[in-house]
Amino acid sequence: MLKLTVLRDYARQPALAFLLIAGFLLFSSPAAAQDAVANSGDTAWILTATALVLFMTLPGLALFYAGLVRSKNVLSVLMQCFAIACVASIVWLAVGYSLAFSDGGSANAFVGGLSKAFFGNVGRDGLSGTIPESVFMMFQMTFAIITPALIVGAFVERVNFAAVMLFTILWLIVVYAPVCHWVWGGGWLAEQGVADFAGGLVVHATAGVSALVFVKMLGARENFPKDVEPPHNPGMTMIGAAMLWVGWFGFNAGSALGANGDAGMAMLVTHTSAATASLVWMTIEWVKYGRPSLVGIVTGMVAGLATITPAAGSVGPLGAFIIGILAGSICYWAVSLFKNKLKFDDSLDVFAVHGVGGILGTLSIPFLANLGPAAPGLGEQTLGGQFIVQLTGVVAVCAWSAIASIVLLFIIKLITPLRATEKAIVEGLDIETHGERGYRF
Repeated sequence: MLKLTVLRDYARQPALAFLLIAGFLLFSSPAAAQDAVANSGDTAWILTATALVLFMTLPGLALFYAGLVRSKNVLSVLMQCFAIACVASIVWLAVGYSLAFSDGGSANAFVGGLSKAFFGNVGRDGLSGTIPESVFMMFQMTFAIITPALIVGAFVERVNFAAVMLFTILWLIVVYAPVCHWVWGGGWLAEQGVADFAGGLVVHATAGVSALVFVKMLGARENFPKDVEPPHNPGMTMIGAAMLWVGWFGFNAGSALGANGDAGMAMLVTHTSAATASLVWMTIEWVKYGRPSLVGIVTGMVAGLATITPAAGSVGPLGAFIIGILAGSICYWAVSLFKNKLKFDDSLDVFAVHGVGGILGTLSIPFLANLGPAAPGLGEQTLGGQFIVQLTGVVAVCAWSAIASIVLLFIIKLITPLRATEKAIVEGLDIETHGERGYRF
């Protein structure tokens, strides 16, 4: 009514009336609306976060893992991480992104469709929230890269390279993309309200559980567990760990998908948890063995980062401090449990650190979301109700990851051996598989 009155008043002045109508049409047009939604600050931050998350894999995770193996296998680990980054990128472009983030029709609650395969039906100017969809797609691609790369740590020094490549391709399609859809793509867990800010379930639980299945079907290293040689270069591992710590700010703060207060708080709680877990792990070793180790403190850091990942958008600084304490102590205990007591030769403790950490962080959210200053709370959901939702997510994701990985590995065994030849294991994967040496003495 007010708009009509204004127009009637200005109708007596044709020039003013023309300017008013033209301005109304201009600023209410679809193009203008799109320009108003697109945010250059958000876009710039997610572009940066994308680079940071890729930096976590190349070179961060690659160097972290490479320093932990024997010198004769250092190049094989670097090769696996690099090759996985390449093949995961193509799989994500071809079908992975579409299966995770497109509408799957009647099956939408479980997996997306193929409407966005090879980034089709999107366009150069398509938007995802306040950022270009191409940027969102690339950001999510870096998650799809690092997740199978995490699994590398479980089977180092004895795996067949061809099996790694096949497993990565099939696993991304059958395990990662559907779980990503469940949680972040509007699938059935998202509908239930499961909280997983940056990948406790999607990244760490899937990778951890699948790693455990892989090593069980692959078999242990020679002389495991009594006579396993120590890491050949802890300094290299520390350098990789430092890169992981920095890159994780893109992982967690970038998951706010904007340059805003949520991103700032995610960065704060991420750093708090990592620092706390590092000190807890170091202290446990110091008390138990009388010597705080470099490998120990950086492993504690990774545990703290993995555990805060699902909760980075749900807790405040005090909650992050508690998560760091839990991560440093429970993940330390899990390493001993699975490797020494249950005899899983998860070489670099992928399940104990990433799997247990991701699950722990996911289940801790209902108890810590209301704790301390700057904690966002649970909204209308009750503690008990949210815990049931979180537990449902953990059970579903872990069960699917385990069952699907078992099936995939049986299929791969029909095509190529999972385990490298005994000659390659003895002589080293570097020279036998790749024809190169990391060091010449």
